[in-house]
This record gives sequence, C-alpha cells and structure tokens, in this order.
Amino acid sequence: MALVEQDSEDPWDLPELKDTGVPWSALDTKGKVLRVLVSVLKFIILLGLLYMFICSLDILSSAFQLVGGRAAGDIFQENSILSNPLAGLVIGVLVTLLVQSSSTSSSIVVSMVSSGILTVQVAVPIIMGTNIGTSVTNTLVAMTQAGDRSTFRRAFAGATVHDFFNWLSVLVLLPLEVASGYLYRVTKLIIESFQIESGEAPDLLNVITDVLTEAIIQLDESVIGGIASGDSDARNKSMIKIWCQTANETVRHAVSCVRFATNCWQLKNVSVMSNIKKCNHLFVNVNLPDLAVGLILLALSLLVLCSCLVCIVKLLNSMLKGQVASVIKKILNTDFPFPFGWVTGYIAIVVGAGMTFIVQSSSVFTSAITPLVGIGVISIERAYPLSLGSNIGTTTTAILAAMASPGDRLANALQIALVHFLFNISGIILWYPIPFTRFPIRMSKSLGNITASYRWFAAVYIILCFFVLPLLVFSLSLAGWQVLVGVGVPLVVMLIIVVVINVLQKRKPGFLPAGLRSWDFLPLWAHSLDPWDKVVVAFTAKCCCCCKCCQEMQKAAYDNPAMAVEKEVEDETKIELDIIKVAKL
Repeated sequence: MALVEQDSEDPWDLPELKDTGVPWSALDTKGKVLRVLVSVLKFIILLGLLYMFICSLDILSSAFQLVGGRAAGDIFQENSILSNPLAGLVIGVLVTLLVQSSSTSSSIVVSMVSSGILTVQVAVPIIMGTNIGTSVTNTLVAMTQAGDRSTFRRAFAGATVHDFFNWLSVLVLLPLEVASGYLYRVTKLIIESFQIESGEAPDLLNVITDVLTEAIIQLDESVIGGIASGDSDARNKSMIKIWCQTANETVRHAVSCVRFATNCWQLKNVSVMSNIKKCNHLFVNVNLPDLAVGLILLALSLLVLCSCLVCIVKLLNSMLKGQVASVIKKILNTDFPFPFGWVTGYIAIVVGAGMTFIVQSSSVFTSAITPLVGIGVISIERAYPLSLGSNIGTTTTAILAAMASPGDRLANALQIALVHFLFNISGIILWYPIPFTRFPIRMSKSLGNITASYRWFAAVYIILCFFVLPLLVFSLSLAGWQVLVGVGVPLVVMLIIVVVINVLQKRKPGFLPAGLRSWDFLPLWAHSLDPWDKVVVAFTAKCCCCCKCCQEMQKAAYDNPAMAVEKEVEDETKIELDIIKVAKL
C-alpha cells in the first residue's frame, strides 16, 4: 500500500560527488600529463569492463537456454493452456525467465505462429508476458548494490520503474485486448494497408561481442522451436552447435523396386545434409549434457557479471567527481527551458530506443544504466523515459528480424512483432504524457524506500512477482478456467477493497467507519514489516552464530572434548530461548 503514497521528505536528491583529489590548477605540468594519462587509462578499462559485462549477459542468456530451454519448449507445446489469455501471459513470463532473453522467447512465438501452431490472437498475451519477463535482469543487477542504503534505494527504484511500467500496462491492455482485440485488429490493419518487402535484420553490436561469445559457446536455437513445434527429432538433439557449416548435396542413391514381379534396383536423386566445418567454441568436443554445460556457464557468467558490475561502479565513482560529475549530471538531468521542458523526456525516449537498437537488447541497456542511477548520475525521472525507449528499441530489432522471414510467413511474423511494438507504444501513451499518470515513478520510489529500510524485502519482491505469482496463476490455469476464476476473482476483489480503504484512510478518513480508519485492529505483523524484519534479523543472526559456534566447537574439541559437548548443549538451550522470544514477539 505504500507504493501509491509518498513521504513528505524527499530522499531522492542526487548526491554531490565531491572531488577529494588535488585541483587541476594546483598541478604542475608533469602532474597534469599524469592525470590525463590516468583518465584515459580508466576510460579504456571502463570500455573493456562494459564489453565484458555485455558479453557476460549474452553468455548468461545462453546458459539459461541450456538449463531451461527444453522446459520452455515443452511449456509452449501446451496449446490447450495457451488458449487461456492469463495462462498465455504467465507462460510468456516464465519462458522469458528461463531463457533470460525476450528476443529468444518472442522468436519462438513468431515461429509457432508462422507454422500455424498458434494463431496471432493466442500469441498476443504471450508477447505481453515476454515484455514482463525481460525486466527481471536489471532488477537482479540492482541487488548487487545492496551494500549502501542510499545507493541501493536509487538503484532498486531505477530498476523496478521498468517492472511497474510493464505490469501496469498489462493490467490495462490485457483486459482491453480480450474484450476488443485492439492490438490484433490494429496490427492486422497495418499489415493489410502496406506493401512490406522482406529484409534482413542488422548485426550492430553483435559484430563485436560475437567474437568472444561464439568462441565460448554457440547454440542451435532451432532446437527449442522444434520442441515447441512437436518435432520428436529435436527432443533428442543437443542445443550445443557442433557443425557451423553444412550443405545440402544431391546424391544418386540405389532404391529397391519391384518390376514384373521381380526385385530390382533403381537409381534416384536424394538430398542429403552433409557436415562441412566444425564450430570452434570451447564446448564443441566436450561430452557433457546440456544441463551440465549450462550450469558451468551460469556460474562463470554470474561471477564475471557481478565482478564487472562492481568494478564499473568503483571506476565510475573514481571518474565522476567534481566538475566532470556536475557537467555529466547537468547534461543528463536538465530539462529544456520553458515552454519546451516537456520535450526533454521524449528525447530521452528516442535516445533509449536508439541505444537499445545498437546493443540489440533492452536487458543490456537497462542493466547498464542501473549502476548510474545508483551512484546518482542519472535521476529516476530521467531513467524512466530511457527505460520506455529501451522497450521500443528492442521491438524494432524484432520487426527487422521478422522482415527477414520467407514471403509466406512474413505477414504473421511481422504482425506479432508489430503487436509487441504497439503494446509498448500504448503503454507509453497511458503512463507518460500526463505527469499525473506517471505512477511507475512514484511506485518505484516507494518500493526503493521500503527496500532501503528492509533490504531483505527486495528478494521477497523478486520471488513473489516473477516466480510465485506466475506459477500460482499457471497452476490454477492447469486446473481449468473455473478454478482460476473461483480462486482469482475473490483475491482480486479483496485486493481492490484493501486498496480503496487504504486510499480513503490517507485522503478521506471521515468517509470510513471508526473501526476502519486505521489497520490497528489487525495484528501488527499483518500491516507492518517491523515484526518480519525482527524475525529475519534473528534468523540470520542465529545462522551466523551457529556457523561461528561450529567453528569454535571444532577448535575446542581438539583441546577439551568434554568442554566442547557442554558448550554445545549450552548454545542449543540459548538458541531455543531466543526462538521462543521471537515467537512471542
């Protein structure tokens, strides 16, 4: 409920990054040359770290595809479940979480629509779900900045502003689509109105990053699509690409026949796939299952990702100080003079779309600006339009990729890509032009305040919104729409009632009965996070204490075994008493 309210004090002012070094004017010639060289070296290292950061995100996506790609294909194969719009939305979220790439999951949807397995109407909610699933990456990146409360407040708010935009857009546009077919009808009209020719999707940043990522791992992404399409051969095929160059050859093959009641042989031309050149990545000759390779890459990519992110934040903190920081912050966060101040946000949307088009991944772009929001270089108000632009940028890449489809599949593939584009444009129209409707900014700031006070709540938010809630809806969908409506409708009605009462308590308490003007009639744990925080703190303290006690007991056991046993009994009694105290609290 705190997500829709704001405190009177504003803790979101950008911090001053003070320069503690020697001023430029106080340096001699040697000192100035040395400072310039150090700055150039830091910039080169920063570019290298950004390169490794982007490559690690690409490897992370490949690792998730190896670990969960087959499960994603199996989920897409459940056509009876996909006909339910809510289930389709949840499947889009879950599959994108499994493969950590909205472009991969949306390409699977496009291929299934092109092959006739799914209709465009059924695929629309799935595309909405992929939009939500891709926003978890930068939220996880924000978790790495939990060391400092102020930095974590800004970083987590800057990441979740993208989440709230996607969730709010789905809450409005999914019922509208079910009721009217708005996205389907508009995109169908666009496809029929224009003569669209086939094209090719451009390779921009991939030209640079593929040099490293393809030397580590290369995947055959057609395997997931084949499993989703029901291809039995794809189910037994490894996702790790072995042959990078193949060719279809026509050979004359002897085929048995029967002529004049006697057996004979006849030569026929047969098309055979021949392997020409093997791939050169690290795992091409490794005899390990896809799951094992995926787990290895997952661990390594997460290690590199977190290391690069920590180093980038440290390096930016050392570079963005004094006059340099003030200039950069002024350029990024200053609006145009009146009456053109409103133009600045739309320029930021265009910049976000262009940068995402260059890197060809909204996750990469939003994950890159999250540390900048955390250290105070970019404000939440500026990060919001940049995130909206990244949503548009990732759909333009999908449109160009769809235009590379064959002529008979071009219309359906392009329509699904346009659905994704129109969904984000509609969301921007809903939640950006009028300042009052920019609810994602206020909600993300309130969530940032909560997570700054209770840092464990960030993990609870991620688990609930991206795993528990989608899995709950998906499980209810498996039981049938009657169960889904029977369980979901009362929960939604109860949530609406709680929201209305909470708003009236803040704005118009006189409209409520005396007993409902506050939540004090409920137990404290039902309307405050303080009791939960004490439980979490006590639990983590006991875990740390147990680990420390184990080390002490192991050391004492070598010196005096009898005293070690006595101390163990004493510690167990103390822990039981503390647990009783926490339970009473």
